[in-house]
Amino acid sequence: MDACPVSVIIPTYNRAEFLNRALLSITRQTLRCAEIIVVDDGSTDNTPAILEAFSRTEKVPLTVLKQNNKGVASARNRGIVRAAHEYIVFLDSDDHWHKRKIEMQFKALKENPDYLISHTREKWLRRGIHLNQKRKHTPQHGNIFQHSLQLCAVGMSTVMVRKELFSLVGIFDETLRCCEDYDLWLRVSCRFSFNLIDSPLTVKEGGRADQVSYIYRTGMDRMRIYSIKKMLDSGILTKEQTILALDEFNRKCSVFGNGCIKHGKVETGEYYLNLVKDYLNNDKIVRT
Repeated sequence: MDACPVSVIIPTYNRAEFLNRALLSITRQTLRCAEIIVVDDGSTDNTPAILEAFSRTEKVPLTVLKQNNKGVASARNRGIVRAAHEYIVFLDSDDHWHKRKIEMQFKALKENPDYLISHTREKWLRRGIHLNQKRKHTPQHGNIFQHSLQLCAVGMSTVMVRKELFSLVGIFDETLRCCEDYDLWLRVSCRFSFNLIDSPLTVKEGGRADQVSYIYRTGMDRMRIYSIKKMLDSGILTKEQTILALDEFNRKCSVFGNGCIKHGKVETGEYYLNLVKDYLNNDKIVRT
């Protein structure tokens, strides 16, 4: 079976327990990927041994890039730079794929050349038990900018991207230790539509204390406020998008600011409450 021009990027940090499962879900695809790039972000566990064993037994070309711990944004960016093929997919090392994921997404993007990005539904597990997703987490097709303002609307392990997209919107913001995906999806969704494969082709594991979303859970609101602020400052939003961004910026700043004050962080809380007032009263921000 000939390989399709897809580079798989796996950032990993001390996930030896799950890494082999992720790798095997790539090699078991009905459409073979051209290369796997694993960026080891300073692991101190058995990750090197897992990768060495995999490279000896599997036929998909494997490149391992090692770096000191710089965070997942840096790791993914290094993989993007190294990727040699037209299409890029990301797989978090504790997630895995349905065997037809690559086949179905590659077919969708080939048949719909106007789309630069595709994503899929997810199946969520916590300690091996299936979780029902809230309605707000249902992935959307087409214009997903408003949905992307509210929360991280696209699972990182669900996407397939034409590599040219990164030259148009930029890569991951390495100043962010979390919510780097939320930040990227805002930059993409304000300009481009998303193709949705309406099947759960990605399995996402959650509920562990070592996950970025858990470690930085108290800072996620602040990072999302930062990302919306960047969008408002960029000047690239349409009038309608600016209204949507301002509304969500107001909501997030108000919730976060009042929460800080409630927990005794008065100075921080007042900063965010005043910040949103500055933007709502700014004549340079287009609003009806």
